[in-house]
Amino acid sequence: MRNRLMKYTSLMMTLFLLLSACAGAAAEQQKRKMETPAAADEWIAVFLGDHPEELDGVWQMTAQMEQATALSGGVGGLAKQMAVLGTVEKILPAYEGELQGYKVFHVPCIFSSMSVDLLLIVQDGAIAGLQTDAYSGGQEENGAGSDAFDSLELNLPVPSLGELPGILTIPKGEGPFPAVVLLQGSGPSDKDETIGALKPFRDLAEGLAAHGIAVYRFDKRTYVYGAELAAKKDISLVDETIEDAVNAVQLLAGQSRIDPQRIFVLGHSLGGNAVPAIAGKLKEVPVRASGYIMMAASLRPLDVLMREQYDYLYSLLPEITEEQQAEKDALFAELDRLKDLDSMTEDDTVAGVYASYWKWLAAYDVLQAAEEIAEPVLLLQGEEDYQVTMTDFSIWQETFGKKGNWRMISYPGLTHLFTPGQKNEGSAAYARNAKVDEVVIQDIAGFILAK
Repeated sequence: MRNRLMKYTSLMMTLFLLLSACAGAAAEQQKRKMETPAAADEWIAVFLGDHPEELDGVWQMTAQMEQATALSGGVGGLAKQMAVLGTVEKILPAYEGELQGYKVFHVPCIFSSMSVDLLLIVQDGAIAGLQTDAYSGGQEENGAGSDAFDSLELNLPVPSLGELPGILTIPKGEGPFPAVVLLQGSGPSDKDETIGALKPFRDLAEGLAAHGIAVYRFDKRTYVYGAELAAKKDISLVDETIEDAVNAVQLLAGQSRIDPQRIFVLGHSLGGNAVPAIAGKLKEVPVRASGYIMMAASLRPLDVLMREQYDYLYSLLPEITEEQQAEKDALFAELDRLKDLDSMTEDDTVAGVYASYWKWLAAYDVLQAAEEIAEPVLLLQGEEDYQVTMTDFSIWQETFGKKGNWRMISYPGLTHLFTPGQKNEGSAAYARNAKVDEVVIQDIAGFILAK
């Protein structure tokens, strides 16, 4: 759902498409090879400089990249397309990675409109593709080498599929430390919950670690195993989030520097919606959570939220074209099919999602499941959130506001991602550099450390 609402940002993030690298690398030895991060730094500096055309004919490219570049008017023509991102403010050092079996150099770049990583895809030393990706902040900003905490690789096993890449951000010292598991919102999402220029889960991990709290975050199952799950007709929120959350708590409990009596679960958006169900499942396993944090947690039906969000986003447009109105009508007509879930078979889909997923959500009584939570609960809400609004927060307040184990806080001036912004900016608020507000991090830390 969130991914569909960020069409504007997504278009910017895919400004350059990955060009096929199946063709052989250029054989001209007089041209330079792209083999090191330093070479990528040099290339990008010229590419984003005043004379990008100076790169033409200097570096080896695959045949398909040569053809694509020529069709764009040379390297200078490609560089002109970067104008949509604004002026260059800062270029961070490149670092090496891998993408679909090819070497790739990530170059984090901060532009006036938004920040992205420029990715140079390389085959045998020849440039095979250029694309944009979510802003990583670079190796200088990802917490590595921090004096306050360590960032340790800790992958989460997934039965029958493999494992999910994860990071345990843990304070320096022997511990044992309290810990919290982070769960993303709807749709495929990486461990940082990257949205546009924002990485709210990395902000939480580093911010809470500075307060003496370990944080575990991992890529969502739908992010890593999307193709495998797309063929699974009986998928539900259990497969997408709940099982992995329960297993993550058990995994943390076995870490020597973690206090198994002080493990918390934090869910954002649809991940927050899943928290009451997770609390119920944790009663069936050896290690339970000590408490729960729900950030921008929805409790109304997902299709109701989708309609509300689209209505709001379309209301921000100065004028709705016939094409846009047709798109909106088609989406709402698709959602209307959910009114007759009982007649749907396992092969039927709504908005690209199998009927089993919608049926599970329809049967899930969030409020009843939340009523059964005996542990402390912290509910947080941004008052400028257009995706999960203060309407949801009010329902939570009316239902659980007087229960002693619940605490609820709303924040003026904060968005769905708990970064500064205004509701009427829509998804554009996610395109600029910002971090999760420090007051939010302090409130979460105080809640956890009070245990």
